[in-house]
Amino acid sequence: MVRGERTCRLEVPGSQAYNADMQSFFFRWIVTTIAVAVAVRLTGMHANSIWALAGMALFLGIVNALVRPILLFLSLPFIVLTLGFFILVVNALTLYLAGTLVPGFYVGGFWNAFFGAIIVSIVSWLLSLFLRGPDGHYHVVSHHTGMKRVQGRVID
Repeated sequence: MVRGERTCRLEVPGSQAYNADMQSFFFRWIVTTIAVAVAVRLTGMHANSIWALAGMALFLGIVNALVRPILLFLSLPFIVLTLGFFILVVNALTLYLAGTLVPGFYVGGFWNAFFGAIIVSIVSWLLSLFLRGPDGHYHVVSHHTGMKRVQGRVID
């Protein structure tokens, strides 16, 4: 490869990189679903079924990926003026928007969305601490059968 030349990696279903990306996606989806379930339990939000929770988590991820950056950019002066506090309002608006569009899920108002967004953020962060490996990817928590031996010398 010539220096400065860029390569494009095409991932096809069945490849190792594709499987790792899909595994990471499903773990993030499960983590978000659990976080939304905790938020529903602690706030005035309601979900009719586990499928409504899973759909809410999926749609919340889509809204956070597509709509939230636009809202953050448009509200940048308020974010700077409030020293970042307005980001909580943006998070509440994205949760409220996602909740109004998912059938079987009811947010119930801005304050439920506000506190629900805080709970979803904290629970997602805590669960990610336990499921994310040192390489940044999500891994199944399991018992490892043995330890790897590393050879080298110690520098004092």
